[in-house]
Amino acid sequence: QTHFMRNILDATPKSLQDEIHSRIRPILEAPDAKTARMLLEKVLEEYETKAPKAMAVLEAGFEDVTAVLALPEKYRKRLRTTNPMERLNEEIRRRERVIRIFPNRESAIRLIGALLMEIDEKWASGKKYLDTSDYLAWRESQAGSPGSKVTRIG
Repeated sequence: QTHFMRNILDATPKSLQDEIHSRIRPILEAPDAKTARMLLEKVLEEYETKAPKAMAVLEAGFEDVTAVLALPEKYRKRLRTTNPMERLNEEIRRRERVIRIFPNRESAIRLIGALLMEIDEKWASGKKYLDTSDYLAWRESQAGSPGSKVTRIG
């Protein structure tokens, strides 16, 4: 959502950036998709002539960025960020800088594979970033309700 917001603000006239930011934040933090859609419609209506490029970005990415609203609130904060992926990329770059030049492609793949195995061990045995036990129970309860879409995370 952070990158999405940056993309919108990059397409927004400088004079409207603070105003639009304060109007889009509630959409991203809405309690459910229906509320988010309602807020989206209001923002699009109000700013479609003042910031058409920004509103096009907002409208195009709305479904993707609000997909997390289908999950229980407990999981939304962690799943709406790219922090774990960014941290992994940072760790790969840190180790790659030590080696600097790889003799071949396979040696780079071995380094990344070893790092991924090390991180997997930490995630499996350490404190869980995302405990899915409640999610699994929620998913089972949703599977039985008519017209429900069950979302998978893992």
